[in-house]
Amino acid sequence: MLKFLKFIPVQLTVFLVIGILIGNYYRLTPYTVALILGVLLILLLVAHTYYNQFFSYPLAYTIIAFLLFIGIGISSITFQIQQNNSNYYAASTLFHTKDTLFCKVRITKVLKPTIYYNKYEAKVTQIASLKATGTLLIHYKRDSCNKFEVSDCVLFKAVFKEVPKPLNPYAFDYKNYLEKQQIFHQVFIDNSKILKCKPSKITLKGIAASFRKKVSTHLQQAGFKNNELALINTLLLGQRTTLSKELRQSYINAGAIHILAVSGLHVGILLLLFMFVLRPLHYFRHGKLAATILAVLLLWMYAILAGLSASVVRAVVMFTAVVIGTNMNRITNVYNTLFVSMFFLLLFNPFYLFEVGFQFSYLAVFSIVWLQPKLYNLHTFNFFIFDKGWQLLSVSIAAQLGVLPLSLYYFHQFPGLFFVSNLIIIPFLGIILGAGLLVIALSFFNLLPSFLVTMYSFMLAQMNHVVMWVSQQEAFLFKNIPFSFYDMIGIYALLLFLIKWIENKNFYRFVWVLILVIAVQSVFIFERYQQHSVNSFIVFNQRKNTVIGNRNGSDLTVSTKQVKEAKKVLVPYLVETGVHLKFTPVKNVYTFKTKSILVVDSLGVYKLQKINPTIVILRQSPKIHLERLLNYLHPKLVVADASNYTFDIRRWKQTCLKKKTPFYSTNEKGALILE
Repeated sequence: MLKFLKFIPVQLTVFLVIGILIGNYYRLTPYTVALILGVLLILLLVAHTYYNQFFSYPLAYTIIAFLLFIGIGISSITFQIQQNNSNYYAASTLFHTKDTLFCKVRITKVLKPTIYYNKYEAKVTQIASLKATGTLLIHYKRDSCNKFEVSDCVLFKAVFKEVPKPLNPYAFDYKNYLEKQQIFHQVFIDNSKILKCKPSKITLKGIAASFRKKVSTHLQQAGFKNNELALINTLLLGQRTTLSKELRQSYINAGAIHILAVSGLHVGILLLLFMFVLRPLHYFRHGKLAATILAVLLLWMYAILAGLSASVVRAVVMFTAVVIGTNMNRITNVYNTLFVSMFFLLLFNPFYLFEVGFQFSYLAVFSIVWLQPKLYNLHTFNFFIFDKGWQLLSVSIAAQLGVLPLSLYYFHQFPGLFFVSNLIIIPFLGIILGAGLLVIALSFFNLLPSFLVTMYSFMLAQMNHVVMWVSQQEAFLFKNIPFSFYDMIGIYALLLFLIKWIENKNFYRFVWVLILVIAVQSVFIFERYQQHSVNSFIVFNQRKNTVIGNRNGSDLTVSTKQVKEAKKVLVPYLVETGVHLKFTPVKNVYTFKTKSILVVDSLGVYKLQKINPTIVILRQSPKIHLERLLNYLHPKLVVADASNYTFDIRRWKQTCLKKKTPFYSTNEKGALILE
């Protein structure tokens, strides 16, 4: 079906990915993995020795080889899971016997701050007097006078807390997101509990971060400010921490967020610029080889400068393979190059596989390589400008087709005018990046003339205006599209077979297209059936507000006082389920199946006639004597939502524990869901 699947690098990468998935979802001990890998390696060597004398390698040999690469995939992730390290900080006996711990860390990444805290990723190097390892999320109070930089060494005393799970159904799972990056705990510290110490070693990331800080300072002194300065930091230095939330959202809505990510597009343009600048070297002996080496070195220097983020590393690895293959006068198969870069990246860091950026990047590049020539050949233009415009448009359409199902699955929206922003911005992106590098170089040496500052600021401002205008065309932005994992798989399979049928319209392929159309429709019908068959009662978790949902099939009736605030926690649920929403005031009594539910609010009224509640919900911190309520009503469950004061919730929890009545706090356990 697909010829590129016959290439050995593609096959080996596929089996490596299978191994990584197995190792991630079925955790094995390092000893077990090493044993399996050793057995497979011995079997392969024996098979190779035996069959080599006959100059023939049967299917059994191939199967053992593929199993070995599955084993390599399992081992690559198993040996990088931090909990498998004997020095992992959470494996220390001190970690489980003490509330607060002295900890020494090295800052590895500066994250986007919140309203109250600056955030950092850090490598643990010591717990008390014991050597340790692991990654930690640090929240440092913003009112503190100090800020940390990459490679800073910090000593502090703090309580290690697990990252909490989402407190409402279908909300963004930040805990799961951090776990994919091997971060399982966080600490909250202020200036009184830290001590900065001299770094034990200088790192490349630290040097790059220091250089970026100096560049940003020089750019500010030269006259760049606000969105333009943030855009330079994002486009050229790979730092999004200063980018405003509104501007970032505008790029998302316009379908141009990839322009802000220092990835394949940027690295490809920079490679062309480097090759153009180094082209005069081709006139000298071995000049082509020298130009190739210099271009690759410049790419890696830029990757270091941009902080060695996952997106820039994978792009530089891929283009390094392309440059080397091209300049060795070899006919480089682009699929081989693509999968070889993926193979080594995943071997180096198997957790890249679970990053959304990694998935988007490779799907987009694969789609461009595979689909763009087919789209471009559908029509030809004799006029140069029209031809180049169609070429750019076909690239954009191919990339969007490749990532559309994945985008709908993760973000549940589709920017209908993506081609407008891409057609306007991408032709000038090379000029913007090239001029940006010149601006950075001149500003660093204090040689940047004011007219260049004005011109470059104008260019960036106009790019922002275009993106903002496109993002404001809300009629073309399709939001809150329900789209499940099975929908995504079905649509990808249908697109694949549909394109193959368009290439060669034979009966066999047409039958497969029809089968997949029926399969996708069946998935949609089954999901709709499930949607109509669900009945549930939900007490959502929202601070200072009561949000009670009663779902009957595809209808959700929500009782709340603050409708506007309630919508913030309801949006993920509505998107995932596709239910219809209706609001009503909060009532005192609800019935769900055989359960009667009494809501006790700030009035504290609970002695109602003919009510024998199964569940009691406490809201707005009612002034009641809970022990008397329990003696009078004898409920089977007491629920406290997030509209109550924390002090009251703690007191009620102790009372219920004393009376042996189950207690449920949405602040601690998340939304209560009865089905």
